[in-house]
Amino acid sequence: MKKSILILALVMLTGFAVQAQQTVRIGYVDMEYILENVPEYQEASAQLEKKVQQWKQEIEKEMTRIENMKQELANERPLLTSELIADREDEIRFEEKKILDYQQKRFGPNGDLITQKLQLVKPIQDQVFVAVQEIAKARNYDLIFDKSADVVTLYAAERLDVSDQVLRSITRASNREELETRQEKRELIRAESKTAEEDAVLSEREQLQEQRKKEREALLEERRKTRDSIRAAKQAEAERRKAEILKERERKKDSVAKAREEKQNNKENN
Repeated sequence: MKKSILILALVMLTGFAVQAQQTVRIGYVDMEYILENVPEYQEASAQLEKKVQQWKQEIEKEMTRIENMKQELANERPLLTSELIADREDEIRFEEKKILDYQQKRFGPNGDLITQKLQLVKPIQDQVFVAVQEIAKARNYDLIFDKSADVVTLYAAERLDVSDQVLRSITRASNREELETRQEKRELIRAESKTAEEDAVLSEREQLQEQRKKEREALLEERRKTRDSIRAAKQAEAERRKAEILKERERKKDSVAKAREEKQNNKENN
């Protein structure tokens, strides 16, 4: 349904633009990318994952206990009356139903996992919605859609991606709440008033800086490897020389001992 609406909107918008001989500005956001770069969401997701692992361990523990109950009944069945067997089977069915209900409570369609995931995502979605509205109005976008939603995107040029702009807007909004002085607020307003072209230049500059940083790191790493290699070679050479010196000392010591032994033998023979 969402896909059909988006395709229909694109077709109608393009048609109107062609008739009016106007340029259509279309952008998109990648919600998954934005979520991956919001620290608060990542921290909350990590905490939820810990809960999930705890729930799974509890379920596995109960399933093991039920399997043990079944095995015990199988082993003791020849010794039990039909009434006792029926009671044990009822108990096992009760425990199985209880653990299945618990699984549904935690991992079902309306379970805790889905509910808490929605609770985590919704505040970010609300911020994204507000940021998209501001960016679309300020920079005259005709349509902005979510690339990570249930829409088949056959091709999307990177220049249409406004995810970083949305992410910056969310970060700025968060920072704005923490500002205290008027000077800080004025500086933030100046930063937020940048045009799309300035943002593009800034992005290109940041990419260039990042590339130069990686090149410097690669050069430093290569120098470190070379330095370590030379140091290792010197160490190996020093160890070799040390071994030769020790070997020579042992040889001389053996030679002196042998000479003394021969001298002592000659005295005894004479």
